Amino acid sequence: MLKADIVLKSTNIFTSTNNSTTKGFVAITGEKILAVGTNDDLQKYIGQDTRIFELGNRVICPGFVDVHCFFTGYVLNYAGIDLSQINSLEELMKVLAEQDSVVSDNSPILGRNLNSNKLNYLQSNSLDRLSTTKPVILFEEGGESCYMNTAAKIKYCFSETNCYPEAYWRLLKDILNDHDFIVEQFKSYMSMLNTKGITAIKEMGFDDFYSFTDILEELENNEDLTLRVSFMSQPVGSGANLSFGKTMREKFKGTFIKFSGYNRMTDGSISALCGDLKEPYLCAPKIHCAQEIDYSMIEAEVLACDKEDFRFSLHAQGDAAIGKAIDIFSKCKKADGKLSNRHAITDVEFSDPKDLEVMGRLGIIAEVYPQIMSITNAKEKISMINEKIGADRGRYYWNRRKMADCNITISCGTDLPLMIPDIPESIYHTFGGLFPEGGEPFNKENTLTKEELLKAWTLGGQFNLGQEDVLGTLEPGKLADIAVLDGDIFKTDMNYIRDIKVCLTIVNGKVVYDALVK
Repeated sequence: MLKADIVLKSTNIFTSTNNSTTKGFVAITGEKILAVGTNDDLQKYIGQDTRIFELGNRVICPGFVDVHCFFTGYVLNYAGIDLSQINSLEELMKVLAEQDSVVSDNSPILGRNLNSNKLNYLQSNSLDRLSTTKPVILFEEGGESCYMNTAAKIKYCFSETNCYPEAYWRLLKDILNDHDFIVEQFKSYMSMLNTKGITAIKEMGFDDFYSFTDILEELENNEDLTLRVSFMSQPVGSGANLSFGKTMREKFKGTFIKFSGYNRMTDGSISALCGDLKEPYLCAPKIHCAQEIDYSMIEAEVLACDKEDFRFSLHAQGDAAIGKAIDIFSKCKKADGKLSNRHAITDVEFSDPKDLEVMGRLGIIAEVYPQIMSITNAKEKISMINEKIGADRGRYYWNRRKMADCNITISCGTDLPLMIPDIPESIYHTFGGLFPEGGEPFNKENTLTKEELLKAWTLGGQFNLGQEDVLGTLEPGKLADIAVLDGDIFKTDMNYIRDIKVCLTIVNGKVVYDALVK
């Protein structure tokens, strides 16, 4: 009889194989789960060196999976010098001049956390006085706007009016090629995610990831990865690079790093009239979508990838965009009526219930943002919905209930760094239907149960990544990726559920985060 290296004991074990918890233990040996059972069977797995965690009523779950992350967006919060304490234009120029003296001629001068409201008369041409040859880019707090000198605009081909990741991909090339900085920051990124119980991610990156895959390989070879990374290419500099995908698919065949296919944006935000709607906006009766979307190009790219057995995810928010994404996927290869490859639609914010039925029949995966209500408040969001589409159509906002009833595989993402994964917070919003301030639930009839949501964070995520045979549930023989929550999420009042935190995370049988009170 094999003895366990680690035993976790609790009255609340959620295996993701059913909709209830059990009392007992999870035994781990090496990188795998040895047994899951009742305490009557425990003693035979205990050896002299077994490490036992007495967890009381803390909830043991399979490791959580975030299926939509952007490390490249996250790392920009740490690239360059911190300007948060700068209070005058004179002070800013002095700090930038000092930075100019230490930055090589081939590198940009970068700043972050700028509060330009403190600075009188700051203009982009102010930065030309610092340097006319070396690029200077200063990102405002939040990273959604910036100041640039002329050299930066020429080199990186974007400007203050289009300062967003898909526009500044050339800058990301330079940042990701700073090997030591990126290694340090990715380790920090993994550690942060481990504190949230995240054991696997689908990492979005542009084009061929600009050498970042070499860093992933290096970290794997050095056994420095503390979470599993499935990476997905979002074409921005050119179309989907199938040659890159084939190379990556052959190169990474383990359980820690995998190539996961391709991703495209379709429409944009409904609040900006850029969501693609079947019926026109109430506030703009001639507008269905205020941006041009090349669905023909997207379809050709999806079908080319599908032909080579690559999966594709399409980001869609409006009901027309979701319907068109489904129509594109319906033309892909099938087996027994289901898609052969695991294509997905991300966000799925405002959907037509009839389209969700088709999603279920085809086997299209939903990648939802269960914490999306955390970034707004009820007054602003409901007012926007009523103004743009009306309360009647607004009934179909965040319709996760219909997804579950249509047997759609639901998985969870955060669009990190837009949100940081927090499973109790996601319960508050996606089970409770609550905005951050509380009050009356919004579209409560569209919410998931806690158990359905936990399955989406675990088994649904691993199905999305094609790893459900070895991960996603607590069963003997599966890899030991486990998260433990420090409170009973099934019985805690919704007013306090956001206080619950992850207290233990195990990846591949190793403890990677331990916040248990000793």
